[in-house]
Amino acid sequence: MSLKALKANRLIDGEAVWLTEAGGWSDRVSAARTEGDAEGHAALEQIGVQATADSIVVNAELIDVEIRDGAPVPTKLKERIRALGPTVRLDLGKQSEPKSRLQEVA
Repeated sequence: MSLKALKANRLIDGEAVWLTEAGGWSDRVSAARTEGDAEGHAALEQIGVQATADSIVVNAELIDVEIRDGAPVPTKLKERIRALGPTVRLDLGKQSEPKSRLQEVA
């Protein structure tokens, strides 16, 4: 079974966020909680349903990830772009931060 993480958009600002091990939401995919079996996937989905009902996030969905250098990385290009920000201007979004996170999702 594939490794998955729960991705959503934070309701207050639309930012892409990932559920963390501590149960909060982070804009860093590297902090995402991952699950590798059907029971874990179901638990993540239930958390997404509840967070949506509580008006914390919207569009909660499981995404495929793999572990690289000890951190989760989205396997699909669409999700990698979502983790970094716009691709047309590298001076915007998360990739413009002083310590680039391109290595985390490349």
